[in-house]
Amino acid sequence: MGLFSKLFGSSSDIEKQLEELYIPIFQKTMGMSLGQAKKYFKDMFRSAKEESLKGNSKNLPQNYGDLLLEAESINEKTKEMLTKKRIEGVRDEDVRWWWNMHDYERWMMIKVDENSRMALFLDEIAKSHADNLEKAEEEAAKKIRNFFPMFGDPDDTTHTRGNDRPLPYELKDRINIYMEKCKKKDLDKFKKDIENSSTFNSLIRNEIKSGDL
Repeated sequence: MGLFSKLFGSSSDIEKQLEELYIPIFQKTMGMSLGQAKKYFKDMFRSAKEESLKGNSKNLPQNYGDLLLEAESINEKTKEMLTKKRIEGVRDEDVRWWWNMHDYERWMMIKVDENSRMALFLDEIAKSHADNLEKAEEEAAKKIRNFFPMFGDPDDTTHTRGNDRPLPYELKDRINIYMEKCKKKDLDKFKKDIENSSTFNSLIRNEIKSGDL
């Protein structure tokens, strides 16, 4: 499924394989030189590794997605957790895609997303004509939520509520595929759909509900 499929059989060469995957992406999407892309990757990987080591998922087996699905019918806690995700549109293949990865790979995706959003956030603030920093930050955050999917715990209502809440990480690959398809099929319509939605997450939830994603 998509670009970030399950790539790794062991953790011994995980850094090298992730480096080979991400460096061309950084060069293409960010206009970095090879040296810049390598340094950026090193920083991202170090941060991802630190998150993994201090979290609860560092020792999960790489077939953890399969194990979760197998346990769903016999373990009440697993069933409850997956039921909440299924309400958000997560399917079996999404569970396998996300949880059958190496933990470093999951954290790399999260860290790259965070850094990309922060760079855009700071750029929007720099371009803002707001009369104070607080207003500029609010406008920048709103714009990012309008044009990019935000992932995390759907129960987190700290900043958003309803359909604007964070989306499960398990949906990330399907959303990437959906975005590419919409851009190729009818970019103007896709932009209009985004503009008519309170946030990008709201658009995604509506597309899931209608069966188009």
